[in-house]
Amino acid sequence: MSRSPRRATVLLLACVLLPPLTAASCSDEPSGVTVGSAGRGTVDEIVEASGAVTARAAATVGSPADGTLAALRVESGDRVRKGQVVAVVDSPAAEQRLDAATEALDAASAGGVPPDGGTAGFTAVRQRTDADATEAFTTARATAGKVTDETLRKALLAQVTAAQKQYDAVSSAASAAVGSLQRGVAGVSQAVNALTAAQRVQAQQAYDLAAAAVDALTLRAPVSGVVQLGGTASASAPSLTDLIDKADPSALAAPAQGPLPGVDAAVPVGAAVSAGTPILTVVDTGALGVTAEVDETDVLLVKPGGTGTVELDAATGATYPAKVRAADLLPTTSARGGVSYRVRLSLGKGKYADGSAAPTPRPGMSAIVRLRVRQAVDAVTVPAGAVVTSDGRDTVWAVRDGKAQRVPVTLGVQGEDAVQVLSGLAAGDPVVVAGADQVSAGQDLP
Repeated sequence: MSRSPRRATVLLLACVLLPPLTAASCSDEPSGVTVGSAGRGTVDEIVEASGAVTARAAATVGSPADGTLAALRVESGDRVRKGQVVAVVDSPAAEQRLDAATEALDAASAGGVPPDGGTAGFTAVRQRTDADATEAFTTARATAGKVTDETLRKALLAQVTAAQKQYDAVSSAASAAVGSLQRGVAGVSQAVNALTAAQRVQAQQAYDLAAAAVDALTLRAPVSGVVQLGGTASASAPSLTDLIDKADPSALAAPAQGPLPGVDAAVPVGAAVSAGTPILTVVDTGALGVTAEVDETDVLLVKPGGTGTVELDAATGATYPAKVRAADLLPTTSARGGVSYRVRLSLGKGKYADGSAAPTPRPGMSAIVRLRVRQAVDAVTVPAGAVVTSDGRDTVWAVRDGKAQRVPVTLGVQGEDAVQVLSGLAAGDPVVVAGADQVSAGQDLP
């Protein structure tokens, strides 16, 4: 939203049948022209913007593999700590890969390269070992990529990368040994030892990666917070405006079909799950915040550390303190073409006017954010309604020798009720503070 308040355009009204220059209205009632004086005080300039309450973090826990939900150890609304076991998935495919890797590891430990296989046999063994390693790394990387916990996913992918580098080193040594055997510059035993080492490393790594995939079937809370069963997308489908605002044209595709109305979207124990199926979401509400969409005409006034207040549609009459953390550098464009910037604020505990505590907001609640962007202390001030625009200049009606005189002024900080006057007036100067639209130059004023 634009800076609040906007300077009002004064509409000059004329009274038919009454002479000009009169301060009376079109009835017997007083005209409403009020003379006061410029004062001194503090003026706050406020930027108002719409926003929404945000949580510190929200992480969805999903199934890392195809299978069934074997156990769910939390309920919606439960508080959990980071690393706590929240669910277990049973995946026969992952267990079978681990069993096969165990057998391969046992076979490699017993040795699998015949010393009399000849150079062709040694080459075939090396190629088969490389192929097994490639398959194991590909499967492990694909499995890790389906883990929804970002920290765990990164750890599993890093494990795959490290294992592949280690295997590449022993594979290169085995290839060099077989090449030396073919050229007659190395003995059979050297080639056997190199290939055996490669086989053992490959088998051990395949086992470790398969075991890590099985361990990942025990789902843990990625952050501390409150449990919500299902994924975040199950709460509501994105609006058309949200989709249009996205830069990716593919965002305009129809959203995936969700559960039927009246049906719980949570995955029950014993239900089949696919890799990536959301089981639950943990929302960290330890430190709530607010994101506000500030218009481009106002965002340069917003500075980190600035303060403001927040009002919620869900808590009428309550006010929450807020503090600016940062303003995004890149803009967001609405469907109407307006440009705004997202400002992020921390949110404090709210109170009602009587001093009683306001309820704790929930993430996603609509908010109106009022940011104090400038302040003038001990400034010359006049009511905001005293300022009128004439020929593109800000002016006030001053009272000089009992008559109205238009005086150009330079404004500074502009508040909702009062504005700062930098030049043109001094504190104590008499001015028209109400009814300025009924005043004419030279009009007699008390």
